[in-house]
Amino acid sequence: MYNSFYFSIKVSKEQIRYANELVEFSLKNHPISNIWDKEKKDDTKKMRITGTTGEVIFADTYKLKRPVRSFGAIDGQDFGKDFELSYHNKKYIFDVKTMHRKSNVFFKKYVLNIPARNIHRNDSITDYYFCISLHEEAKTMFASFLGYVLKKDISKGKIGILYKKGTTRIRADKTSFTFYEDTYEVCFKDIKTPLISPRIKSFEGFNKLILR
Repeated sequence: MYNSFYFSIKVSKEQIRYANELVEFSLKNHPISNIWDKEKKDDTKKMRITGTTGEVIFADTYKLKRPVRSFGAIDGQDFGKDFELSYHNKKYIFDVKTMHRKSNVFFKKYVLNIPARNIHRNDSITDYYFCISLHEEAKTMFASFLGYVLKKDISKGKIGILYKKGTTRIRADKTSFTFYEDTYEVCFKDIKTPLISPRIKSFEGFNKLILR
């Protein structure tokens, strides 16, 4: 079943503070660099904060252990396994992919970008990629849980399109960007509906939404 809805929840100031503390410690103490550290050095902190915030929110939402470090620790390789979740007697190994957008209004043609190196690395134990999007309204952050995709569906060509390094793409707002590594684009319409429970529906700011 592919995307029939997604949901949005309010992000607490404590969650944001916790994620920022992990990133600050990472930047000061952890030696391993991201691929974008050399090519997009100015964006390193922002990207790490976005990714770590998404992991903290995901953990709290699904009652999992929060991350205790951000990227860059020598002993911090997770091999694509951010979280392991049991849901309706099924085990999911998720790698959480978080982005930052201007709103939580999404169209079916919007895409999730996943580096090709993540899909094809031999030591990866990821089963699924979970997509979260962050945005602000009136100085309050919200997280949209778009859902998840099966890695095998991407590697086998069932969903997603591979774009080579250096390819220029045009956003919905007509601005452009260039991929700095080989990257898969997966349409939001091909993302499976996020896992949900009555507990999640009780969260502050919960809103159930439909792709346009």
